Amino acid sequence: MTRTQDPIPARQAIADQLSNYARAVDRIDPELGYRVWHEDGTADYGTMFRGRGRGFVDWVCATHAQMTAHAHHITNVLIDVRGDRASSEAYVHATLRFSREGRNMVGSVFGRYLDRWSLRDGHWAIDHRIYVQDMDELRDAGAPLVGAFGGTRDRSDPSYAVLSGEP
Repeated sequence: MTRTQDPIPARQAIADQLSNYARAVDRIDPELGYRVWHEDGTADYGTMFRGRGRGFVDWVCATHAQMTAHAHHITNVLIDVRGDRASSEAYVHATLRFSREGRNMVGSVFGRYLDRWSLRDGHWAIDHRIYVQDMDELRDAGAPLVGAFGGTRDRSDPSYAVLSGEP
């Protein structure tokens, strides 16, 4: 009788990595983003980007740094674990706020991350990602509802102190 490994810790590690990815691009934290991909991992975002995952992290962080604000939400996560390999589908909704020709704009993107994962040296990371965009929209936006935003798009964001256990 073959004994199979419990898939729950692997699923949790992969779900954590998906959250790390969203945090990395929203906080513009390339180092965190690099850890989501294996060093030889690849990313296929169609006409936006094709290449190494770490190259994509550099590209998306540089692109997002030019924006006013953005938020990525990952939902409907399906993960299939088979030993030290896994595959997943995760829905993503990204809202992007930026200025274009002096006008405030908001873009919403709805898509899916189709990822192949592997466990190497005790670390789950992406071997290959295919991004499928299902729909998007671009619209004019007025001034922010509240005014100044409370978060920052770097490691000075309050979440880093809270998650590190600092008082």
